[in-house]
Amino acid sequence: MKLSVLIPVYNEERTLEELVQRVSAVPVPKEIILVDDGSQDQSRQVLERIRQEKERIADPSNRLTVIFQPINQGKGAALKQGLRQVTGDIVIIQDADLEYDPKDYPALLEPIINGVADVVYGTRFAGGGAHRVLFFWHSMGNRLLTLVSNMLTNLNLSDMEVGYKVFRATVLHGIELKSSRFGFEPEITMKLAKRGCRFYEVPISYHGRTYEEGKKITWKDGVAALYYMIRFRLAD
Repeated sequence: MKLSVLIPVYNEERTLEELVQRVSAVPVPKEIILVDDGSQDQSRQVLERIRQEKERIADPSNRLTVIFQPINQGKGAALKQGLRQVTGDIVIIQDADLEYDPKDYPALLEPIINGVADVVYGTRFAGGGAHRVLFFWHSMGNRLLTLVSNMLTNLNLSDMEVGYKVFRATVLHGIELKSSRFGFEPEITMKLAKRGCRFYEVPISYHGRTYEEGKKITWKDGVAALYYMIRFRLAD
């Protein structure tokens, strides 16, 4: 079993080195695919330094690929680019900001490895590890989007917008992603539900950031998510 860890990056110079260390420390064969989405800080220089270091060490169990997008297009665009490079059996989306901890990988992978799931979502709202307490209205927005998603898919997810999403690679074959920003979350949920994929949820820890610390998603992305859910439920 080979894991593909797909990491979209935008202005995360402070967390990238620690993130790659944490992902590399997970004891499974993996490829790490980092896609810089036109960062304006020093992320590109940090990524180049990480790539050179990995090439020097030459660890076959932690193959690393770095892709540089010429301009900022959004998380969805970065993921679409990264998915073209995937060669693993299981794909996990990993945000670059350390809000999500790679120590949760074994629990997230277990339902797919055991053959009972095609898709596994982490959940911040159903048990799990330590959670930083932040933003009442942000959490209410997440719950509303999840409720609408469940109504449209007949699933009972507790956290559709969660960043940790894991897929058996074969279920992604033939899916054409159209969302460029944070619409990836509802789009992939709608499309995989329409395919009849088996969804599981696993409780995870969550170390959220404030906007001053670099959080990027806003209420406008929530409005866009509602549009994407309806659009991709009714048509591809």
